[in-house]
Amino acid sequence: MLFRKDIEPRCAYCRYAGMLSASEVTCAKKGVVSAEGSCRRFKYDPLKRVPPKPARLMLRNVKDEDFQL
Repeated sequence: MLFRKDIEPRCAYCRYAGMLSASEVTCAKKGVVSAEGSCRRFKYDPLKRVPPKPARLMLRNVKDEDFQL
């Protein structure tokens, strides 16, 4: 399975929405709405969703003793 089934509906990645700015989208059904909002016409478009960046590994305070058993 490529995508989770429990995606939280948001207008930012709906099939009917187009981005205006970071906080507003144009909806074909509702007009200009908030990017965080959603409605009952939500259809998920996986190409519009940007996944979060992975966490960076901080190696500043790591010593060789931390890796020994």
